[in-house]
Amino acid sequence: MSEPILKIEDLKLGFKSWSGMNDVLHGISLHIRQGERVALVGESGSGKSVTARLVLGMLQELKNTHVSGRILFEGQDINTMPARTCHAMRGTKMSMIFQDPTSSLNPTYPISVQFTEVLRRKDPEITRQRAREIAIAALTDVHINNPERVYDSYAFQLSGGMNQRVMIAMALVNNPTLLLADEPGTALDVTVQAQTLNLMSNLVEKHNTAVLFISHNLGVVREFADRVYVIYKGNLVEQGPTEALFEDPRHPYTQALLSAVPRITGGGIPDIAETSESFGLPLVAHAGFSEKELLS
Repeated sequence: MSEPILKIEDLKLGFKSWSGMNDVLHGISLHIRQGERVALVGESGSGKSVTARLVLGMLQELKNTHVSGRILFEGQDINTMPARTCHAMRGTKMSMIFQDPTSSLNPTYPISVQFTEVLRRKDPEITRQRAREIAIAALTDVHINNPERVYDSYAFQLSGGMNQRVMIAMALVNNPTLLLADEPGTALDVTVQAQTLNLMSNLVEKHNTAVLFISHNLGVVREFADRVYVIYKGNLVEQGPTEALFEDPRHPYTQALLSAVPRITGGGIPDIAETSESFGLPLVAHAGFSEKELLS
């Protein structure tokens, strides 16, 4: 087996406030190998997105955060890396598809300027004409019918779904070693979501890219990911190959997540305690939660 391209060891994160330190992540450990598609799933507020932002080195410099543990990317620790070095890797060796495109694209610059800036991170000498050609091809790949018009538009002139596709194209255009995808299909319809997953799958196969896929859509996760990590209140409670985890979830929280997926056949959602008992497991598994915490 190859060495992981990304290895997170005992990652902890806390935010300082007037009331003291608020711990958000409690010893996260995970790894992704080159060409592997790994999903991080859990409910809103569980710690998925902040984990991705820590991998990008976006939170370490903030004065109100306390970060410990190691984030090894290609053997280098993001937590101790100089800010300039970490900044140089964003958009080249690693990139991220953010969940909300309206807050990620700059409304004061046309898409053309923002696309050219991304391309120049990898090739500072690229010409405007060459940047336009590459960008038009990338926008075509995400199934934008009139890429020239979109390329010359401002973000506020485009729909949310169109902005999402633009951001996906920008994240993929430099063929990153590691792609962090935070709910990349949230603003897209089902058909375009499927096309987006195909694009990311092609990137994995063509460039051996590693993908950390963040989602609460378990149907998409089962279709896309090779392995899954389940996060609950800042703790990793279960991990394993996708099919094995879906077929035989061991932790009560994972069982509850899968039970909450709507089904065409209907039926109520089992109580989490009942779900645990049906598997013959104690309510509190290896995650160290109290019964009160797990049921809250």
